[in-house]
Amino acid sequence: MEELQIITPEELQKKLENGEKLELVDVREDEEVAAGMIPGAKHIRMGDIPMNLDYFDKDKEYIFICRSSHRSGNVCFYLQDQGYKVRNMIGGMLAWTGETK
Repeated sequence: MEELQIITPEELQKKLENGEKLELVDVREDEEVAAGMIPGAKHIRMGDIPMNLDYFDKDKEYIFICRSSHRSGNVCFYLQDQGYKVRNMIGGMLAWTGETK
């Protein structure tokens, strides 16, 4: 199995502060994201990823986020197998200290 690319919450926060345009996808459930998401993230529940593949562009890299990085890791493996460029934010929202909306 190909190794998964990761990004730490700190690295992600720096990139956002530097104004980088990133493709963030939060795969948590509705009630979880209601408590706050990283600004600019798109919400697609983990179970809805397979039917939303047309949202993803193989030329872009996507950073996946969940509560602890377990579900987002599963999504990353699934999409990586299909040829998408993905990164998992390790630690998930439990480790995120940046702003949320």
